[in-house]
This record gives sequence, structure tokens and C-alpha cells, in this order.
Amino acid sequence: MPDQRTFTGGCHCGLVRYECTSDLAMVTACNCSICTKKGLHITFVEPQRFRLCAGEDSLKEYKFNRHVIAHQMCSECGVETFARGQKPDGTRVIAVNVATIDGIDLSTIKMTPFDGKNM
Repeated sequence: MPDQRTFTGGCHCGLVRYECTSDLAMVTACNCSICTKKGLHITFVEPQRFRLCAGEDSLKEYKFNRHVIAHQMCSECGVETFARGQKPDGTRVIAVNVATIDGIDLSTIKMTPFDGKNM
């Protein structure tokens, strides 16, 4: 199992900044409508492993479909850094957009396909 690391990341303009702890063992390549259109690559972390460092006042929220995932994007540059949601069992989770992690090279990350389109 890969080691847990603390990563920092944020939006394009820098107003929204976060840190999260993850091993990046599971990064999804989802084919749902929003992930496809936005090019999102998501890893899920427990809320206690995520900290919003800056930009709470700069976040704009978007919900669609069943309204269980609250997508958070910077109101200035539009980049979605994370989403707040819940698993089917009701457990709260943070979905971090791996592409917004500082210094990440997506070509080195193993992606796990997820068929969100047919959920």
C-alpha cells in the first residue's frame, strides 16, 4: 500500500487553497457528465484529512442530479478543486480534484475507471 502524504493544492488564480492527506491509491476516471466535461480526476478522502486553507468566501457551489455532491469551484477562475459529498451509506467524504494538487503529473497516476454515466 502506498504511503499517506500531505498534499497542497488550489485553483488556478490561487484564491482557493487546500491541503489533504492521501495515498492516491485510488484515483477515478469517471465518465459521468460533469467529470467528462470538466476533465475531473478524483480521489476521495475523509473530511478530517482535508483542510481548506484559503478561499471559503471565494467558493461557488454547484449541485445536480440527486444533489448529494456539492461541487466547489472558485468564483474567480472557475476551477473545481474539490466537492463535498456522501457515500451511498451516508458517510461524509471529500472528493479532491487530483489535477489541482501542486506539482502533480497526471500521466504518472494510475486511473481507475468508474462508470458514473450509468449509475
